[in-house]
Amino acid sequence: MERRLVKIGEAASLIGSTPATLRKWEKTGELLPARKTKGGTRYYAVADLLALGDTDAPTVCYARASGHDRKADLDRQHEMLETYCAAKGWRTEVIRDLGSGMNYRKKGLQRLLEMILRRRMRRLVITHKDRLLRFGSELVFALCEIQGIEIVIIHKGDQPSFEEDLAQDVLEIITVFSARLYGSRSKKHRKLLHDLQASADMMAEDLGIYDAARPQD
Repeated sequence: MERRLVKIGEAASLIGSTPATLRKWEKTGELLPARKTKGGTRYYAVADLLALGDTDAPTVCYARASGHDRKADLDRQHEMLETYCAAKGWRTEVIRDLGSGMNYRKKGLQRLLEMILRRRMRRLVITHKDRLLRFGSELVFALCEIQGIEIVIIHKGDQPSFEEDLAQDVLEIITVFSARLYGSRSKKHRKLLHDLQASADMMAEDLGIYDAARPQD
């Protein structure tokens, strides 16, 4: 009986991955296509993809930085995760996010949760616990435990930038709350807005940062 072959996009979807990851696995020899045309089109056998067991499931690494000004930190996390997993001989895929640790709707985090719920990964690797979420990481860990997914935290202690990162999250909350109050004619609301902005200015001055996006008087 002839095996059913699918192109790389459908193959990636079947195992909850991405075409870029499948191309990387082909280069490392971790997962090869069943057939490849002269033009470079890859075809994968569905039976082979569905037969992937826990031992063949990928290790998923998650890296997060709080904003675009922290992209260098995100790149460092990415490099550290890949180096660590390569030393262990694990086939890896790195999911990256730029955004607050209090934001539960980041694209990367949503994809990670889907992979956990569908049990499409063998283990989760992060550099620090708070890179996953500022609050609520224990819930994600509990889901991993239920699904039999191993959790690896490279550094168990807090990062040196923990306080600054947390303060930026607080500033983000103040900014959003201030935006909602801005324009209100209520004296009570305007006083609260003024107090919030003053607190944000003091915190930003202490950290040497400034959120230009928030409403100004």
